[in-house]
Amino acid sequence: MYEYFCALIIGIVEGLTEYIPVSSTGHLILTGHMLGFTGPKADVFEVFIQLGAILSVVMVYREKFIFMVRRENWMKRHGASCRNIAIAMLPALAVGYALHGFIKGYLFSTGTVIAGLIIGGIFMMAAEKFHRPFAVKDVDLITGRQAFQIGLFQCLSLWPGFSRSGSTISGGLLLGISRKASADFSFIMAVPLMCIACVYDLLKIADQLTTEDVGIFALGFLTSFAVAYVSILWFLKFLNHSTLTAFAYYRFAVAAVALLYFQ
Repeated sequence: MYEYFCALIIGIVEGLTEYIPVSSTGHLILTGHMLGFTGPKADVFEVFIQLGAILSVVMVYREKFIFMVRRENWMKRHGASCRNIAIAMLPALAVGYALHGFIKGYLFSTGTVIAGLIIGGIFMMAAEKFHRPFAVKDVDLITGRQAFQIGLFQCLSLWPGFSRSGSTISGGLLLGISRKASADFSFIMAVPLMCIACVYDLLKIADQLTTEDVGIFALGFLTSFAVAYVSILWFLKFLNHSTLTAFAYYRFAVAAVALLYFQ
């Protein structure tokens, strides 16, 4: 029963944190250590439940995805087209593939997560203070060049604790893209990118799955999906009238608590 309790808690944490700028990977690492839910099965579980969070984005942006998959829209030069999403994904895919072993072997620790939370929070506050005037206020106006630049900022999130949405939305602000447009592009781009990353990780550790694990995996998946769906809708409304600064302060608080807990 304890594994089901862990599955529920970690599913909630994944759903809450995957798309807001606080680092889901960092929270999962810290939560797993606090619950004592670590090891090969936990690693597979944490990868698998991300698919639930991915499905929630597809549901929220279903009209955008229907538009994107139409062949006549694949190569459009503005907005969240297949062309621009592919351009934005390239930097993180290339760097992630090249450094996958190093990242998994050396950066998935509580200490590196704490550092990522703090540095990422500082970066978000700097982006809020020094961003350009918002010339792009709708995701459909983002150019291919801006998509590639957002992709470069996304590479920062390969450091656990930094946050993928935090790095891409902050990068968008520095490029003169509004918070809402940056978030929309970031979330849509997350679907193919996270699918590739999840499938890659799952194929490497699929032999560690057993039929006995179906229950906890299903619970984690469904919990992650439901919570992420609500979290995305809330966050998009939040960005209409607020900045990222509050999340930076939250990150500092989590880092302080984790530092005291794990010292």
